[in-house]
Amino acid sequence: MKHLMGNVPARRQFFRSMLRNVGLALLAAGGGVAVTKRRRLVREGNCLNRGICSDCGVFDECGLPRALSVRQVLARTQNGK
Repeated sequence: MKHLMGNVPARRQFFRSMLRNVGLALLAAGGGVAVTKRRRLVREGNCLNRGICSDCGVFDECGLPRALSVRQVLARTQNGK
């Protein structure tokens, strides 16, 4: 019986490491999905910031219709019209 009880910590460590590795694999898969989605959106010409143009890093170079209209509105307000 003592022989069977000595195996418990090794089994616990095995399951703990398996859960850790599965968690890391899920995290990596989620990151891969996010990167793939972002690349697809860029390739299709869709907005990456869900239409929040003022905080976008590529607002000045963006050619999407929403960004163009926001730039026009900002130009009008800055010119006092």
